[in-house]
Amino acid sequence: MISSILRKLSVASILAVLAVPAVTAQAQTLKIGTNPGVLGDTLEVAAAEANKQGLDVRVVEITDWTTPNVALQAGDLDLNYFQHSAYLENEIRERGYQFAKAGVGVLPNIGLFSTRLKSLADLKDGGSIALANDPVNLGRGLLLVERAGLITLKEGVGSKATLDDIVANPKKLKFREVEGPQLVRALDDVDIAQGYPARFVAAGRPDIAKNGLQYTTIDDAHYAILFVSRADNVNDARIRKFIEIYQGSPAVLAEIDELYVGDKRLYSLPWLKP
Repeated sequence: MISSILRKLSVASILAVLAVPAVTAQAQTLKIGTNPGVLGDTLEVAAAEANKQGLDVRVVEITDWTTPNVALQAGDLDLNYFQHSAYLENEIRERGYQFAKAGVGVLPNIGLFSTRLKSLADLKDGGSIALANDPVNLGRGLLLVERAGLITLKEGVGSKATLDDIVANPKKLKFREVEGPQLVRALDDVDIAQGYPARFVAAGRPDIAKNGLQYTTIDDAHYAILFVSRADNVNDARIRKFIEIYQGSPAVLAEIDELYVGDKRLYSLPWLKP
């Protein structure tokens, strides 16, 4: 596994560093923003492959879900790789970003996880569930909780569901909204936590990732991670070449599988689907 070689910087520091003009020799460097873990590690593998083919790539790891889009809009990044369509569409609607979908990447399933319960049947009345607090991932989490048979949501609300859309909660469950990247830490404070398996693997808890109480499936293809560019540079030849390398590299595919502990239930590769 290739480790990250970049420091995790604060929002202000990241933008300050990226804003420094590149020297001439680095003028054509492709700068890609991402989150640590599966996404960052697999991008590093693809970047090494790209370098062999004459394409210089710099991977910038960012620990939050806001800065990658801020930096892309500002022109400090050429591309980012951390969000799915539902999140992107919400960001464009809320913030007016001029973005385009440049390509599709890995589809991470999400799950419901617990260190206290062996099965959903063990969840007692009044139990606690932690969900992502951003609108899109909260909706996805609530749909999964409904699929698990624990709640009923207002008919037709779909992925836009909020806690106010719960129309039946027979176990009187208590819901806690948590920043998405912090759900791994929240797991020990609640009965069940929504989460991405890869984040548990990255946190040194692969046993949790492989023993979810409930998982989403390939039916959630709308949530595949996207390569996102600005609308004005979506046809950049460097971007097209890098995405081709990422999707076609055996080394990248092997890295993805390793980071998902060889468990195909935890991810899918949408670009390989007929």
